[in-house]
Amino acid sequence: MAEAKRGTARPETPLAYCRKVWSVTTTSADVIYNPYDHETILNPHPLFRRMREVAPLFYSEEFDFYAISRFEDIERTLLNRDVFISRKGVTLDILKSDMEIPKGTVIFEDPPEHSIHRALLSRMFTPKGVSSLEEGVRRLCASLLDPLVGAGGFDFVGDLGMLVPMKVIGMLVGIPESDQESVRDHFYGQRSSDPTTSNSLSGDIFGDYIDWRADHPSDDIMSQLLYTEFEDETGVRRRLTREELLAYVNIVAAAGNETTRLLIGWTGLLLAQNPDQRRLLVENPALIRNAIEESLRCEPNTLQNCRFVARDVEICGQLVPEGSILATLTPSGNRDDRLFDDPDRFDVTRKIDRHLSFGFGSHYCLGQALARLEGRVVFEEVLKRFPQWDVDLDGSKFMYFADQRGYESLPVSIP
Repeated sequence: MAEAKRGTARPETPLAYCRKVWSVTTTSADVIYNPYDHETILNPHPLFRRMREVAPLFYSEEFDFYAISRFEDIERTLLNRDVFISRKGVTLDILKSDMEIPKGTVIFEDPPEHSIHRALLSRMFTPKGVSSLEEGVRRLCASLLDPLVGAGGFDFVGDLGMLVPMKVIGMLVGIPESDQESVRDHFYGQRSSDPTTSNSLSGDIFGDYIDWRADHPSDDIMSQLLYTEFEDETGVRRRLTREELLAYVNIVAAAGNETTRLLIGWTGLLLAQNPDQRRLLVENPALIRNAIEESLRCEPNTLQNCRFVARDVEICGQLVPEGSILATLTPSGNRDDRLFDDPDRFDVTRKIDRHLSFGFGSHYCLGQALARLEGRVVFEEVLKRFPQWDVDLDGSKFMYFADQRGYESLPVSIP
């Protein structure tokens, strides 16, 4: 189990005492949530089902944070950006570290900065821009899959998940093909380093490239962001600073590589575990789009997303004091039977109006359309060539991180 980071002890106050009293009523011997526990990260669903019933607001004395597990409570929290703020961080480790967040790190911002920066960044993900990538994504998938036909098997992560998003983000941002692999490996390597350093968010790896692009503008998104003028939160009309642009590109490259890689792995596993559902997709490829939504719902790539509580608030009829950390349990909300019938069943025909895998509210994932497109095209092309496969779980490797959970390697054999 990973070593947990602990916050500095706070003096006993009436609010702290209330929190201790409430922890007795929201925890029991059979309900203990530890976001660093490997078994929990791998399969949180039985525990989260129990938490939704008996501890919808859970307090961890060991790690000093609250957690909510029901869909509606998570939804309300993510919509209330005045009380539940993002600027101090959205992971437990970063919030505990009290690190300085680089300016322009959009996922760690609140209004008005967040609204301004999000509007600028959204230019990278216009419907027209994302749709224009589909033909290139399809050609890429074909070039990766065709050599695997007749090989007897492949690795959903190593042969697809590690390559497709890397190259697609390169297309979108304008990262030269010669640099794409090193950029991907940079983010992949950060998983073994300390995430609570500003260097992990600064985007310094893109510094030379941005400097070069400033002198050699093109028609890519990078050049557009370099030269776009906007009015900042102080009313000053200006361009993005170098620091802001580095943070922008860093977030897009990191999220674009990780999220889609994990989605591809989870979907490959779920379809192997549910061959009847896979058969439906082979017979009716139009269902693949919905199958990606069901995969996102069943196995989101995050265990939890966190917020800092800016003032006292009542949740589930109880007080959560100002200064607390609140974790929203994404896989739990996605399997809440108050919203989904038979939520533990993987059903590619399920009607899904909404889920939490891309967040909710003002921080809804800007790149969600691109991730969905990549996932759909990957499995359209996979199922054309491989209507069946079996997963080698003994040979697979799982990545045990609360903020990014999924497979590092998922080898399959083709019957």
